[in-house]
Amino acid sequence: MKYASGLYGIVHSNRSMEQHWSKNCFNSSFPTAMANYMMAKNLPALYVTLGKMNGRLAVHSTQISIRELFRCGNLTPDSLNFCFESVFEPYQIYSFDKIDGIDLVVKDMRGTSLVPLEVKLTVLPTSNSSEKPQSQWGCELVVRSATTSYCAFGMFDALKKNHAEIREIFEPACSSIQSWDNTFEMSHKTGALCEALDKFEENFFANQQPLIMEPIWKTQGQSPLLAEKAFCLVVWSDYAFSRLFIDKAKTDGNKDMTRCMRTAAKLARCLWELGKSGKIHVSDIYRQMAFGNQTDKEFAVQASMWRRYIDVTQLPNFMLERDVLHKIIMDGFIERLRPERRFDQTLYFTMRK
Repeated sequence: MKYASGLYGIVHSNRSMEQHWSKNCFNSSFPTAMANYMMAKNLPALYVTLGKMNGRLAVHSTQISIRELFRCGNLTPDSLNFCFESVFEPYQIYSFDKIDGIDLVVKDMRGTSLVPLEVKLTVLPTSNSSEKPQSQWGCELVVRSATTSYCAFGMFDALKKNHAEIREIFEPACSSIQSWDNTFEMSHKTGALCEALDKFEENFFANQQPLIMEPIWKTQGQSPLLAEKAFCLVVWSDYAFSRLFIDKAKTDGNKDMTRCMRTAAKLARCLWELGKSGKIHVSDIYRQMAFGNQTDKEFAVQASMWRRYIDVTQLPNFMLERDVLHKIIMDGFIERLRPERRFDQTLYFTMRK
């Protein structure tokens, strides 16, 4: 089947055909098409979730179908509307001010919002890990503030009937804070806030849901050539994603507010205030609690840290052959790419061979 967008399964979208192939859009349009292809072929994604092991919280890897990821039931891709860089309207009721958009909102044709997803296209290996054995390769993630705010909204949305219990969990750590933007006070309260987050997640991890879609493209070391097994999709639940910054915040000390400490504090504050009143000034929280750092970037995850949360031994079971490119990208459309960046170059020259 041919698609006017040139990408598998993308029939209805808020992007024009030209926009899908533009510099700032292709990195989310292509992964969406890859997910559509996987749905059609009943191919699962690796799902990173939070559970308990030996009585303690632990991140582990399982699998998830694309239908579960998109929450679309029996609908096919051509019956879905892919809205990029859009607001997930069901979460707007939890904020007095307008919430940010997220990379992808999947809707049905009646306009019902099904799921909000952040798309993080990553390469395997990174420049820092490429010289190591493949067993030590990893990916890097750069996380923006929209991702963490959606993490808070999604957690609360799944538990809004438990708002009183949520408030009770965070009350001891949060109610005594005099100034949420005071570096000294907040750096010394991080431990208590992380303990509250741990308790919250121990009680409610069964309610976790997908938040991040991380498509991975694998090259032959640092060369621009795709590996034979070239693509896979890793999905992070909101609870598993939160461990990236909560666990790091615990080890960062209490002298200065690091990015991960800041992110953990903001999540705790959002959940506490949502538990109290069901609505927050999210823009004020994120603007106020900057602690001297830029507010559009929350934190970064290096390859070594990424590997602690991903069962890399499972990745080969989810990898797609590089020839799948010819199924995801329609004939003639690769010429629309302007290969200025590494990913675009790799696809462009792979398909033109």
